[in-house]
Amino acid sequence: MTQSSPVTVEVEDGIAWITIDYPPVNATATAVRIGLDHALSQLQNARIAFLQCAGRTFVAGGDMSEFDAPPELPHLSDLVQTIEDSPTPIVALMHGNVLGGGFEIAMACAWRIAKAGTKFGLPEVNVGLVPGAGGSQRLPRLIGMEDAIDVACSGKILGADELLKLGGLDLVVEGDLKPAAIVFAENMPARPVAVSLRDVSEYEDTLVERKRRTIEGRAKGQLSPLRNLEALQWSALPFNEGQPLERALHLELRDTSESRALRYAFFAERAVAKPAAIASAKPRPISEVTIVGGGLMGAGIAVAMLNSNLSVTVIERDAEAAKAAYKRVRGLLEGALKRGKITAEAMDARLGALTTTDNYADAKSADLAIEAVFEDVAVKSEVFAKLASVVSEDAILATNTSYLDPRQIFDGITNPQRCLGLHFFSPAHIMKLLEIVKTPDTGSEVLASCFALGKRMRKVSVLSGICDGFIGNRMLSAYRREADNLLADGALPFEVDAAMRAYGMPMGPYELQDLTGLQIAWANRKRQVRDENERYIGIADQLCELGRLGQRTGQGWYMYQEGNRTPIRDESVEKLIVGYSASNGINRQKFTAEEISERLLAVLAREGADIVKEGIAERNADVDTVQINGYGFPRWRGGPMHYAETIG
Repeated sequence: MTQSSPVTVEVEDGIAWITIDYPPVNATATAVRIGLDHALSQLQNARIAFLQCAGRTFVAGGDMSEFDAPPELPHLSDLVQTIEDSPTPIVALMHGNVLGGGFEIAMACAWRIAKAGTKFGLPEVNVGLVPGAGGSQRLPRLIGMEDAIDVACSGKILGADELLKLGGLDLVVEGDLKPAAIVFAENMPARPVAVSLRDVSEYEDTLVERKRRTIEGRAKGQLSPLRNLEALQWSALPFNEGQPLERALHLELRDTSESRALRYAFFAERAVAKPAAIASAKPRPISEVTIVGGGLMGAGIAVAMLNSNLSVTVIERDAEAAKAAYKRVRGLLEGALKRGKITAEAMDARLGALTTTDNYADAKSADLAIEAVFEDVAVKSEVFAKLASVVSEDAILATNTSYLDPRQIFDGITNPQRCLGLHFFSPAHIMKLLEIVKTPDTGSEVLASCFALGKRMRKVSVLSGICDGFIGNRMLSAYRREADNLLADGALPFEVDAAMRAYGMPMGPYELQDLTGLQIAWANRKRQVRDENERYIGIADQLCELGRLGQRTGQGWYMYQEGNRTPIRDESVEKLIVGYSASNGINRQKFTAEEISERLLAVLAREGADIVKEGIAERNADVDTVQINGYGFPRWRGGPMHYAETIG
């Protein structure tokens, strides 16, 4: 039995309809390219052809599962050129997402028509690549160099209206595309000059260098943004010279460690979204959420829920605190409004779905209730006792604890199958990671419901078992312990931080501690029972005892000037560190940046391996996904587990 092609052609009244139907996202896989090649050869009897896609999107990129193998014919770059050179003018009829190879196809078409709300971009940079089918050569010719740099070097997504203003679209349609296409065909304008034959509009001589400095600052060691900038500049050459250079660079970059790591991270996030524990479970609908605690964390969780079109009730200890919680949530939404993230109408709708109260009875109709209160078992247990007395017996109960054992928190709660941990990361409305913590009793349906909720909030959700700190904070504790070992053995905070920034971290461990505050980790250390045989460095404890708790106190591992978050080396702290080594008989030594980062990375990988071995995480990919999305591990390194496997 011959397998049908994912690309079909129908000709009606001189109009050809080329349709790609290759779920889920109509990627430019080999089968699609073969089908498209055949379809393009069947346009002799058509005066115009419309290229469209079935399903929820236009072509949304390439099939990355093919990237580790040698490229197969026909190459996308050749097909794109065939589209542009076709005697029958081809019109891209687009909806959903037009990304990567899909955008390259669209730019080669004679005209481009999009449904309102369609998104466009060249996200190859996000997987360590440059476009490979002329994207970096056509885009500057189509919309100008400055906007092309912003799109290709950062993975920026353009909306249909924005691309129309830039000259990249010919028509944006509010309703159905096909009737608009027929009208267009009946009044077809003169065919425009092919994009590849156009010149790039003039731009300032300083533009590229100015953009380069910005890109270098944001890339933090990732090379592909700069390689995209390099490829875009080839658009100054004739197209038949620049496009082969782009194609060669694309193929070269496929084999780099950076691209392999980024592709690994891409597939890892998709794998962890479907843990074995929810394989056959059906999620429940969640429409009403109660959050106990309206502080910074609770307000952030509330905004994340409101942004997902959920009804939210925030419970506080008294009426005054409830008013403060409302003000806090409103402030976060106003910040989003000022940044252009939401409209005034959307903000009003979110506030209309928000209730703040001091009455637990207002939680009675909640599908999900989350606590975001002080990190203390007794306090959290009291919250759930109150919640359990008012919500339905199958309402999901979730603790947002960072370190504590959920089994202790939920002790005595009826129907423990509904109980679990939802560990948000601060600020909760911005940070992508959500650790979903399973207790031995948590039901698969409850887990599936929370994974569905995480997807609705656009979070990257990872399943974790129970241990002190779960996946992320357990690894953070190990990372900080080894950093403290380095201090005792001869390094200073600024050296450790500089080494990790050089590796690609957004900040080092001591800058991060000062930013988030030293007091939480100090409280956890005092709570924990230490192994007498395990090395313990008490320098951080000494700082806390001196009241040096980080930026909020103006001093921690570093000093801070009022109103300025830039860390300043503190001679008194460095003397304290040297004195600690001397008083403990430690001969201090000098470390290179590479030695510092290698020690810290080895500890992360070892702790991650233990977490997987113990069944806290299902696989290495879970550990890496947590590190990338919650702790700033450079995505282009793939995570500590992937990095360790790569270097051996």
